[in-house]
Amino acid sequence: MPDLSAENICRISRDVRKQEITFSNLVDELIDHICCDVEYEMQNGLTFQEAYRRVKQKMGPRRLKEIQEETLYAVDTKYRFMKNTMKISGVAGAVLFGISALFKIQHWAGAGSMMTLGGLVLSFVFLPSALGVLWKETHSGKRIFLFISAFFAGMFFIMGTLFKVQHWPGANEFLMLSMITGVLLFIPALIVNRFSDKDNNPKRPVYIIGAVGLTFYLTGMLCKIQHWPGVSILMGSSILIFGFIMFWYTWLTWKEENHISSRYLFLIIGSLAILIPGTLFNLSLQYAYEDGYYPNLVHQQVMYNYMYRNNSSLINLHKDSASYQQMTDIHSRTASLLDLICSIEARMVNESEGRSGKSAARHEQIRQTDIGQEIQYRLLSKPFHPEPVRDQLMPDSNSRQELDAALNGYREFASAYIPAAEAAGYSSLLESATYMPWQSADSKSASLMTGLHSLELMRNGILTMENILLSVSASHK
Repeated sequence: MPDLSAENICRISRDVRKQEITFSNLVDELIDHICCDVEYEMQNGLTFQEAYRRVKQKMGPRRLKEIQEETLYAVDTKYRFMKNTMKISGVAGAVLFGISALFKIQHWAGAGSMMTLGGLVLSFVFLPSALGVLWKETHSGKRIFLFISAFFAGMFFIMGTLFKVQHWPGANEFLMLSMITGVLLFIPALIVNRFSDKDNNPKRPVYIIGAVGLTFYLTGMLCKIQHWPGVSILMGSSILIFGFIMFWYTWLTWKEENHISSRYLFLIIGSLAILIPGTLFNLSLQYAYEDGYYPNLVHQQVMYNYMYRNNSSLINLHKDSASYQQMTDIHSRTASLLDLICSIEARMVNESEGRSGKSAARHEQIRQTDIGQEIQYRLLSKPFHPEPVRDQLMPDSNSRQELDAALNGYREFASAYIPAAEAAGYSSLLESATYMPWQSADSKSASLMTGLHSLELMRNGILTMENILLSVSASHK
């Protein structure tokens, strides 16, 4: 039987230890076993390189790790307990989350309880046990930071998702912590870990560009959650980078002729299966997320049209009465106040459609009708832009101060028709804080869509007040 040289044995030993085989007695046994297999293959006239390659192909890339896991599972009680806990809690948490999502969509009872339980199991049972299993299998001080950063990023993300779905306070903070931990800790630790393997030198550019793409993706998700600008650029760039990286990594890994196999086809198909549905899912998620805002705004527009026409009909019914002049005065004052609100809405839309702080004169988003303007919300390119609210509706802004002065003037005008004892019950309809309870410190939490919805509510509140004044005036004919 051909004998291996000391150099050949050193190479086999180095490759085995690179597989992070930490069970001391097992390392020597595996090295001896592989050396015997290689010597047996060399009896057929193969060189060491050819024989060693054939042995590695027969074992597969994970066989040594699987042997260690099976050995630890058989002899280490703590490892066996953590491994079983990880498997059971992982399956249980995922199943609870999946079923709770179905219950949530169908509006069935118990969805919140199951989702909460699933999130707690994944965060405080599955992730800690997985961290313990990884440490037991590797005992790598170089990778412990990678494991810990992944643990905290995953825990913050699960808790943030749970809090977001349950509408609990602190959801955005958890998600922000998850993204920050992933971008600033996990991704750099992953890159350092990949660079420590000298055999991966040809793939280092792939890892760097992939890390950039992942950073863009996580940052884009954070901007989407917080309604910050730049989401489309970040998410679009990350998808393009991911697509490029998938094919580049595939080419580097499988370019050798002896690697062209069915697994190569599965890798290509798998890359497409991740890339294309991921892109479509992000687009669908974005549209579904935004669509949830439109019905409320459309309902307010329908309500406005109905109330405006109803008030006009009430005035026309008393066209021949002595109170007609008073009623037209009320309507004229109301129309002036509504025009001011419409002008503020138009300024907000134009500002959101502009670039670098410059307002745009775009008119397709605003349609003029016989009873006033209507905003075409689905044509807004930046529906969650925060600057229009900050510049137009915050208490220290000129538009907000102008609006408050107009509301105060209308309140004084209305006091001549409504007795003081009854006026207190209607005063909230003419207070801007009722519709816009924001302070300057909260400017980032209010977007264009929120501001427009508040102004639509205010318009309907003013029409309600006008109806009260018209009814009082008509009763004094």
